Amino acid sequence: MWSGVPRWARVCTVFGAVLMFLSGTVLVGTEVLMARYEGAVGKADLFGDQAAGANGRKSDIKGPLNILLTGIDPRKPETPPLADSIMVLHVPASLDRAYLFSLPRDLYIDIPAFEQAGYRGGKDKLNAAMSYGSRKDGQNPDAAQGFQLLAQTVQQVTGIERFDAGAIINFSGFIRIVDAMGGVTMDIEREVRSEHRRPDGTHRELRRGGGGYLGEQAVYEPGEQHLEGWQALDYVRQRYPKNGVPDGDYGRQRHQQQFVKAMVDQAFSADVVTNPVKLDRVLRAAGQSLIFNGRGHSVVDFGVALKNLRPANIQMIKLPGGGIVENGNYRGERFEPAVADFFTALKNEQLDVFLLEHPQFQNKASGAGSQ
Repeated sequence: MWSGVPRWARVCTVFGAVLMFLSGTVLVGTEVLMARYEGAVGKADLFGDQAAGANGRKSDIKGPLNILLTGIDPRKPETPPLADSIMVLHVPASLDRAYLFSLPRDLYIDIPAFEQAGYRGGKDKLNAAMSYGSRKDGQNPDAAQGFQLLAQTVQQVTGIERFDAGAIINFSGFIRIVDAMGGVTMDIEREVRSEHRRPDGTHRELRRGGGGYLGEQAVYEPGEQHLEGWQALDYVRQRYPKNGVPDGDYGRQRHQQQFVKAMVDQAFSADVVTNPVKLDRVLRAAGQSLIFNGRGHSVVDFGVALKNLRPANIQMIKLPGGGIVENGNYRGERFEPAVADFFTALKNEQLDVFLLEHPQFQNKASGAGSQ
């Protein structure tokens, strides 16, 4: 399904990872499900800890926590992966609330040198960091090794000194998770027309010679809508004004955050939590879609630690920015100056005060059941 398809991964692929962490809370005391859940999760050294000689866990999980989540578009095995979705989940010391923000994949920044891949460093778009870091002489690219350079780059951009956990989520798993839940209901803010799909879910035909697609478009009407897996993924990937998203990629990020809130809220609903068959199906779909590293702790450990975190207590953040154009050519994105103050507030655990003074950073993420 990946081969030859336009970039479906994008930021939306990381939603399954967010669901993964928070769904772990419903497993407390359910040993059979806990074992099946943990066993389904892929493991990898995402931070270079094993190479550095790190052992198992050093202590119980305590806040504040910073968790790096990324989604990749796995194409051919020999093609270096790109981080098409990059999110940070910040959890304060109380562990009962969180802040979720996206970093633009086209953010034009300095990528540090990375000896393991023979990369000397340079300026490029943020999503290229995983690609540069994944390269290995005489072998296929390694996404886990690429994640190491991505994490170092994000740390450099945000001032975060260390990530407490990280995850890579596979695109195809996103559809499986949503369908295992029986679809997700969310509020759609305005009419959005699909660039890539017909109303029955089949792909629109690419016009010969380029210049767009042919055929009837799937349409997502404003108001409360119930979306299947393919519809959810299609909706949150739209980013062009001609398709009903006037603010482009920033609107797409907002729609993606709205959807993750609706999805996580539904994961905590009685329909899922009190239905052991559905719960098992959802958790295993999430687990099979994920590569996780908790730096000595399992994903269930994090689920237990975050047992008091609920969807209504997740604040969606939007980081304002704009495009960089040089000599008429688009180079990428950059943040507005106030974003540096946001990162300082994050480091100093003063985000609540910052958001009171800068309400424009708060995404009004809607979703069924969100508060």
